[in-house]
Amino acid sequence: MQTLTIRQSSPHDSETLTGLAQLDSSRPLHEPALVAEVGDEIWAAVSMRDSRVVADPFRPSGAIVPVLVERARQLRRADRRERSRQRFGAVRLPRPAA
Repeated sequence: MQTLTIRQSSPHDSETLTGLAQLDSSRPLHEPALVAEVGDEIWAAVSMRDSRVVADPFRPSGAIVPVLVERARQLRRADRRERSRQRFGAVRLPRPAA
């Protein structure tokens, strides 16, 4: 059994992501991207900017892609909440009277 790692892409992954897009007959992803790595190979990636996905068609990545997409969605939502808090400040609601 191999380990699945989901991580942020690094500048060192650019060439691999371009090759992955070519295998998938897609144009390269807009970075930053989140990648799904099995063992030490990237099997799929999702752009954090536009949610486009590329996956290696020669790997059984069908079960990995939904997990990767969901994690990217969670991270984008958390990032939006954090930016909103920074912009508007934390809002404290009054406690209800006892």
